Amino acid sequence: MRTTYGNATVRLYHLDSAAEGGAAQTLFYGPLDEAMRIAAQQPETVQDSLFLATDNDVIAWCDLVGE
Repeated sequence: MRTTYGNATVRLYHLDSAAEGGAAQTLFYGPLDEAMRIAAQQPETVQDSLFLATDNDVIAWCDLVGE
């Protein structure tokens, strides 16, 4: 079951597949609603590699917003 309430604590990160083995860079750690706002402000090329991690799940940003 996905955590979906707005103040759930999440990690928003960018997974750079260009780096050897892939490198995850945390962009934000805090409430889901704030992470969603930050993710939406990123360039489209970055959004394609964004992920949100909750205490029980990981989802690609594009999957979450239905792209």
